[in-house]
Amino acid sequence: MQTEKVVNHIVNWLKDYATKAKMEGFVIGVSGGIDSAVTSTLCAMTGLDLLCLEMPIHQAQSQVSRALNHIKWLKEKHPNVSMTQVNLTPVFDQLVDELPSVKNEESRFMSLANTRARLRMLTLYYFAALKKYLVAGTGNKVEDFGVGFFTKYGDGGVDLSPIADLLKSEVYEIARYLGVNQEIIDAAPTDGLWGDDRTDEDQIGATYPELEWAMKMKDEGKTADDFTGRQKDVFKIFMSYNTRNQHKMIPIPVCEIPVNLK
Repeated sequence: MQTEKVVNHIVNWLKDYATKAKMEGFVIGVSGGIDSAVTSTLCAMTGLDLLCLEMPIHQAQSQVSRALNHIKWLKEKHPNVSMTQVNLTPVFDQLVDELPSVKNEESRFMSLANTRARLRMLTLYYFAALKKYLVAGTGNKVEDFGVGFFTKYGDGGVDLSPIADLLKSEVYEIARYLGVNQEIIDAAPTDGLWGDDRTDEDQIGATYPELEWAMKMKDEGKTADDFTGRQKDVFKIFMSYNTRNQHKMIPIPVCEIPVNLK
């Protein structure tokens, strides 16, 4: 990858899009992870306003620290960057208290994890509307178009996706080029939606390099029968996520009414 040229292309694309849309800048949720670190840096490089939001919901302190350290680094480099902290923990807890109880608490863990992401989306759009900003998405190609590893109308609810055509490995390459804090580069990828230290690999069952390989194999028309051992397992994991998460990756289905019925 021609990293410098890719960076310049994305920065120019962001600035051009915002200018044509007559928007003042961008707002982004900074989580302490690699994707939001790279995306926020690229947005800052446009010279347009960038508001970084840090929105903890029962967040691990290590994630909060990485996010704050990154924002501090970003503000020191770019005078157009500002930040706001919004503690969504009491909002989330109040919502949970108001929801009907369930017999098995574990049965709603996934629903509540997605609820966290949607509360953050609401907060991002509050500031976007208030300040005439665009909500910048942080999803990469593997997450957005490979396994669908994002929350519909949560972190998937954005105005534009600057890094969605980059593989995870390419995001890391750009992070190193941009000088993103090493603690972020070294941290295990996590969506931070569970209030514990589980990683993306723990949830998916495969690493990002493995998923990138499987994504390439699918594009080449391979099937699970073409592989054995770990490769076969990884390919099956990828295809399982890819198949069941298609509803996230395709446009919302519209029931078209036949002309003769109108």
